[in-house]
Amino acid sequence: MQESLNNWVILINDWIWTFLIILPLICTGLYFTFRSHFIQFRKIKEMSRLLVEGVAGNNNKNAVSSFQAFCIATASRVGTGNLAGVATALALGGAGAVFWMWLIALIGSASAFVESTLAQIYKEKGKKSYIGGPAFYMKKGLKQKWMGTLFAAIIMVTFGMVFNSVQANTISLAFQEALGVSRLWLAILLTFFTVLTIFGGIHRIAKVSGIIVPIMAIAYILVAFFILITHLPAIPSLIRHIFANAFGFEQILGGGIGATIMQGVRRGLFSNEAGMGSAPNAAATASVSHPVKQGLIQALSVFTDTLVICSCTAFIILLSDIPLDGSLKGIQLTQAALTGEIGIFGKYFIAFCILLFAFSSIVGNYSYCETNLFFISSKPVYLQLYRIGVGAMVLFGSLAGLDLVWNLADLFMAIMTLTNLIAILLLGKIAFKALADYNRQKKAGIKSPVFKSASIPELDEEVTEWK
Repeated sequence: MQESLNNWVILINDWIWTFLIILPLICTGLYFTFRSHFIQFRKIKEMSRLLVEGVAGNNNKNAVSSFQAFCIATASRVGTGNLAGVATALALGGAGAVFWMWLIALIGSASAFVESTLAQIYKEKGKKSYIGGPAFYMKKGLKQKWMGTLFAAIIMVTFGMVFNSVQANTISLAFQEALGVSRLWLAILLTFFTVLTIFGGIHRIAKVSGIIVPIMAIAYILVAFFILITHLPAIPSLIRHIFANAFGFEQILGGGIGATIMQGVRRGLFSNEAGMGSAPNAAATASVSHPVKQGLIQALSVFTDTLVICSCTAFIILLSDIPLDGSLKGIQLTQAALTGEIGIFGKYFIAFCILLFAFSSIVGNYSYCETNLFFISSKPVYLQLYRIGVGAMVLFGSLAGLDLVWNLADLFMAIMTLTNLIAILLLGKIAFKALADYNRQKKAGIKSPVFKSASIPELDEEVTEWK
């Protein structure tokens, strides 16, 4: 039954991605890049300054700092996509898939800026923190509540159910490979700790993410850096190989260029989520003086995810002698590559990393869904039932087949991305007017710009948090 379902999902995926996602995703990113005058490159220094400023947090215990919001978004971004997703892209699309992952990150970060800035502008005050995201700017900015409700339902299925089953699947496979542990026992333990964490709410998630994300990212980068240093003479030829494989005549004549692009874009988007509409849910929770601040910080998160961490995984695999013939893919390929470089420790190290990466993604994903459930209904009973449902999908994902969970993720990710791209294209002008206001204040010598909704005439009485 799983095989039959998987075949249907693959067929639908290929059609949707080919005709409805790849071209709009790239075109939207390019449009926002030119419209913002290459903001993702011009504002790198400002992004870094704002992130450091956000580390200090604020004095309000009931507010999420800009750094914590960055960590929640990065926790969701930095997960199985970085270790297992990159490996799958290489196994199915070749080394050239890395180039397309880079491209999606470079142009997609402009989309990430727009969607996160919009999330800040149209956010609302919740019981314990700010809440917001695409559902809110669809309702308030586009005046289309039905569209917001549709998006809220899609993200609840995509992130809370399908994506979390992918994260759980990767954890169980990694530990089965490294330690021979029963996937059933892993499923039970993972489900227990997931439910324990998500019942704590957004502030517990913010604290967990703020601790786990920096530690796990730094550890993984250091190991990758060690491997790069030991293979330093091979780096130039590796870079040439990536670009040659992305555009080479051999791939074009053999019909492999389509698979290379498809895998690079899919896995790149799964990892960095730029334009998908997920990270804005975290961006909206931050307490900042100007929406553009969080937009810039979230754009930096895309770079952190793909250009740094995904590249680490790609280089580890490509520098190893593991053949990319499809016999190994997913987390097993990453484990095999690192084991070949640093010995048996590599297998255990990846298992531990994926536990932290994927678990932080599970709780980060859930935090998005809680906000969107509130958008649909604030009745506590629905929240408790949904939390139980998330736990059930973690249990399912821990035991399901690798291909099925990844193909389901691709399908729902495509539907969600298309819905959000339509909204941010229609509302992008609001984000750019907020950027113009931010730049005017900076030029006037104001170190920390403060936003007022009156600065943008199109904002009406529904924008309540910036009066």
